[in-house]
Amino acid sequence: MTHDKYSFRRAVRPFSFSVALITCLVGIVSAAGLPVFSYGVALLILLGALVLQAGVNLINDYADLSLLKDQNARQQVIRNFRLGLICFLLATAIGIMLVSYAGLELLALLLVGLVGGLGYTVEPLNFKRRGLAVVLVFWLMGVLMVCGSYFILAGELSWSVFYRSIPVSLISSLLLLANEIRDVRSDAATGIRTLTVRIGLNAAKGVYVTLLLLVAGISLLLWVTEVVPGLWWLGSLPLIYWLYKQQLTEVGRAALPPASGRFFMVFGLLYCLSL
Repeated sequence: MTHDKYSFRRAVRPFSFSVALITCLVGIVSAAGLPVFSYGVALLILLGALVLQAGVNLINDYADLSLLKDQNARQQVIRNFRLGLICFLLATAIGIMLVSYAGLELLALLLVGLVGGLGYTVEPLNFKRRGLAVVLVFWLMGVLMVCGSYFILAGELSWSVFYRSIPVSLISSLLLLANEIRDVRSDAATGIRTLTVRIGLNAAKGVYVTLLLLVAGISLLLWVTEVVPGLWWLGSLPLIYWLYKQQLTEVGRAALPPASGRFFMVFGLLYCLSL
């Protein structure tokens, strides 16, 4: 049924929490050797990121509201949107605490994240409707999370940390694309113009595979250039072939988002060990 798509469990997308956890961990681990490092602040960063991720997920379907006729589905979307706003308020409160620790420079990063998160599905920006969500997530839930976490703990930005953020940022985009691939038929039927709907399922699957290969290729390049000193992340490479096989069948595509989330968690933890 249509309204099942908008249930709280599906809307909150627990498989995507690996995004917030891993991207922040990359920044935290990169700062771990510094004398100013604080475990308490690091835990606060992780909590804020997880709440923000939940908020972004819960407001994700708000753009669908005008296209829905089913009253139960509409009520679920509105309820999830309100819960998402509560998550944003909690994330803002945590952000204020972090600003008091890291300084006003952090405020600019947090405002970019807040505007990007709301603009993901709220007019007049509505990046999802414009087919730009996959690009936005690379920056918002990837680069910004890694570099922001490092900045809070280190008090400065670093090009090496930016480079380290690229593989996990690509997987953030890949995870969103997996969600679009799974929902391509229902999105097209309701007029939701995601990137996958715009370019077609076959092209989207090609982008998905390309992102998988880029994750491995760029990680290897970062090792060669000694930006990432270890190779623990190689242990996740068999999962890339498995995900490639998953997206070839309709049954596999239905399970592609949680499967991609598991890959993110495995790759991300091994990647952090490699730093």
